Amino acid sequence: MAQYILRRFISMIVTLWLIITVTFALMHAVPGSPFEKEGKNSNPTAVQNLMEFYHLDQPITTQYVLYLKSLLSLDLGPSIGHFPDTVNSMIDRGFPVSFKLGIVSILISIVTGIALGTVAALRQNRIIDYLAMIFAVIGIAVPNFIVATLLIKYVAVEWKLLPVATWGTWKHVILPALALSTGPLAIIARLTRASMLEVLTADYIETARAKGLSPATIVLKHALRNAVLPVVTLLGALVANVLTGSFVIEKIFAIPGMGKYFVDGINNRDYSLIMGTTVFYSALLVFMMFLVDIAYGIIDPRIKLHRKEG
Repeated sequence: MAQYILRRFISMIVTLWLIITVTFALMHAVPGSPFEKEGKNSNPTAVQNLMEFYHLDQPITTQYVLYLKSLLSLDLGPSIGHFPDTVNSMIDRGFPVSFKLGIVSILISIVTGIALGTVAALRQNRIIDYLAMIFAVIGIAVPNFIVATLLIKYVAVEWKLLPVATWGTWKHVILPALALSTGPLAIIARLTRASMLEVLTADYIETARAKGLSPATIVLKHALRNAVLPVVTLLGALVANVLTGSFVIEKIFAIPGMGKYFVDGINNRDYSLIMGTTVFYSALLVFMMFLVDIAYGIIDPRIKLHRKEG
């Protein structure tokens, strides 16, 4: 296990380095300067001073080395568009909001998706199965920003059941979390249904029935544990989908999370902010993938980590 963790750790470092390098190269490949706004006259002296302050007047290789050094000290640098704010302080303010929204969305997706897929499998070819799969198809096909717009129009504006935007109480979390969870929920429901149908025909399930175990015990203790394995495999990708998809949802609902800063960084061509949020989320998602690998081995005892013998 220690050797496996070490290999995965090295793999994570290499992956992060590649992401940092590619993002850095793409950012600096964009023509123009963040200090020269289109349609506005800029003072050449002021622009030159700002370029020197942010080291943008240095050769690209020097900038790259300086950025890697700052990352080693966990310093993401000053924001260009929100000076004197630093990227670290902006993440400190925005990430707890995005994290709360993401966690609620993921919990809704996992709990509701697994429950819906399980019920659909147990009632195969019945009305509840058809309704569940219709909902799943719609959830996958309709983008979350369309769902968000519909929720705002009907639930918030016409029916006045929940707040329409901003952030504050638990009521402000419900609509954006629902909009963000529809896609992952639908994927989990379809995957759970297909996996559960396969598991229910396995020999050990027939043995459990022959022993006289109750249907609830068979489903919850024996079938569901193996049926959720494909869901666990996809959790890393689903978490990535939820977190990155929250950028658009946060903008629609005027939520002061990471999405607001990321969109502002793109609009202002804020190199430091775009790089910082990209590196931060990349590190988070790579770490989540590592946890998923470990969880997969814990859930299924048949999966072992063998040491290669030379």
